[in-house]
Order: sequence, then structure tokens, then C-alpha cells
Amino acid sequence: MRLDGKVALVTGGSGGLGQRIVRALHAQGCQVAAVYLTSPQVAEPLAAELSARGPRVVALRADVTDEAEIERLVARVLAEFGRLDILVNDAAYNQFIPFDDLAALDAATWDRILDANLRGPYLLCRAAAPALKASGNGRIVNISSIAGRRASGSSIAYAVSKAGLDHLTRCLAVALAPEVLVNGVAPGLMEGTRMTANLRPEFAEQGRSGTILRRPTGKDDVADQVVTLCRSDSTTGQVVVVDAGRGLP
Repeated sequence: MRLDGKVALVTGGSGGLGQRIVRALHAQGCQVAAVYLTSPQVAEPLAAELSARGPRVVALRADVTDEAEIERLVARVLAEFGRLDILVNDAAYNQFIPFDDLAALDAATWDRILDANLRGPYLLCRAAAPALKASGNGRIVNISSIAGRRASGSSIAYAVSKAGLDHLTRCLAVALAPEVLVNGVAPGLMEGTRMTANLRPEFAEQGRSGTILRRPTGKDDVADQVVTLCRSDSTTGQVVVVDAGRGLP
């Protein structure tokens, strides 16, 4: 599928990875709604910069764990652009809690992580589904993590949320076919993201040194994989790992 002229909604659009995804889709000719929660000082200049040299980019604030705000966000995107073709669920939350410290992983922390990383993406997919189906070439890409495939990560709740997101991707691929293709990307540790900034330094170093390529996952590589999945006409229900070989040793 050609992406020029399509409209994409990217949550977490002001984050280290989200900005790269916004830029990558824009470079393919997409108009983009870059969604942020707390960083207008990042999202708004990014939107202005890209809009000045190509298709329109709009920075929109929304809490994507709030069902009412999700509904308003989708309605605003449709009002701004008249259509919606691509949804990228990149917004997420983590908090470093060692796996063996169950006392620290209390119910409130569990709920906050699961709300951001699993409930929110589901509600946004649900709200966006009619517009994506109406497009006739709808695409959803969920940003997961290799933590969802291993008993590791910043916390048990984070790992479980990403494992759930992977299976949600497969289930939605069945539910929304054939009009909407649903896939995911599972990155390894990336530099320059809020996810990595929330890790303990020694844990982050394990993520770097434990790859067979001896380097962190490239954010541009992840963004390029998002574009590839949006362009594909034959791939659905898949979660592509981009982790510099972290999962191989």
C-alpha cells in the first residue's frame, strides 16, 4: 500500500521513539496526528517543522488511558483530516521494580501500567475501528517490547502488559479483518527514550551488553519497521522483534 495521502494517528508522539515514527510516516507522505500528554514543548515544534516542508502534522493532547478523551481524540482527528487510515499505539508507561520485590508492585502500580500499556491501546483500537474500516486500507501497529516474550523487563506488570498487547494484536487481527491489518513491533532496549530513562543504570547496561550486536536497538530501525507493516498488504497478526539480537543468547 502506498502511504502518501494517508492519515496516521501516533500516540506517544513526543517521545524518543514516537518522534521517529511520526517523521518516518511523514516522509512517506502521511498526514499525522502526533498525540502527546505532557510535552507540548516537543510535540508542537515537531508538528510545525514537519508541516512547513510537507504534509500536515498536528500535535494533539490526550490522555490515552481515559475512554472519554480517546473518543474525543478520534473525533478530532476525523474533524481535522476527514479520515483515519493508520493507528500507531506507541504511548506506554513503565516503572522499574525488581521481579522479586512483589511488595513494591502494589495494586495501584499494576493498574497504572496495565491501563497505559494494554487497556489504553485496546480502547483506542476500539474507538478508531469504524474509521479504519471505512478507510478500506486500515492499519494498526502496536509498539510492544521483548519484555513480553521473556520473564524479564522493568517489572512483572510491564512484561505482562506487553505479552497481553502481543495477544491483543493477534486477536484484533482476526476481529478487524479483512478491512484492517493489525501488527506489532517488539523493540529491545533503545537509547533516548523515557522507557530507558526509567530503568536503573545497571539494568539498562545489561540490555545493551546482552545483545549479539553489542549495541542498543536503533529507534529509526523500529520506526522503519512500523512503516513496512503499514505498507504491507499481506501481513497481519504478527509481532516483529527488532532487538539487536537480544533474544538470541
